[in-house]
Amino acid sequence: MRHAQVSRHTAETQIEVSLDLDGSGASRLSTGVGFFDHMLDQIARHGLIDLSVQAQGDLHIDAHHTVEDVGITFGQALARAVGDKKGIRRYGHAYVPLDEALSRVVIDFSGRPGLIWHVPFTRAMIGEFDVDLAREFFQGLVNHAAITVHVDNLRGDNAHHQCETVFKAFGRALRAAAERDARLGEVIPSTKGSL
Repeated sequence: MRHAQVSRHTAETQIEVSLDLDGSGASRLSTGVGFFDHMLDQIARHGLIDLSVQAQGDLHIDAHHTVEDVGITFGQALARAVGDKKGIRRYGHAYVPLDEALSRVVIDFSGRPGLIWHVPFTRAMIGEFDVDLAREFFQGLVNHAAITVHVDNLRGDNAHHQCETVFKAFGRALRAAAERDARLGEVIPSTKGSL
């Protein structure tokens, strides 16, 4: 089973993340940041990942520590769940539209953390959610999952739509990259023999 559960407890946050890469898209999310829960639900549903995130953070300051630490913990759980990467497709990409907005996400389970982020949000806040935190989430995730992720919002006028297309596209690209390829069997998809 490609499942993992990870806890992260600091002076700023207490995070519990559980994920199953071969799930049905079910989610149980409670971060205290409503819009962020909505975005995490997009990853679960479109990635067909069963995802549970329970977080308590210092929201009286702002949502930065909570969102970043969820990204870190999600990344750690993803690395554990995918394991030695034998038989996975390794690469995945997705284009997702939402009305006027369109985003592309490309993922490589490379073993090397890297985030390339081109998302020109049209405003700084989506309700009470600071759009800078979207990047912070993904930066924490890629650093601790050791994956390379390219995120490009190709167009969009509505910041909510821009952000939602990014999270949906990430879910779909993750599903494609982590999927098992029967033709690979137990082979690691790299000429080096390891990832």
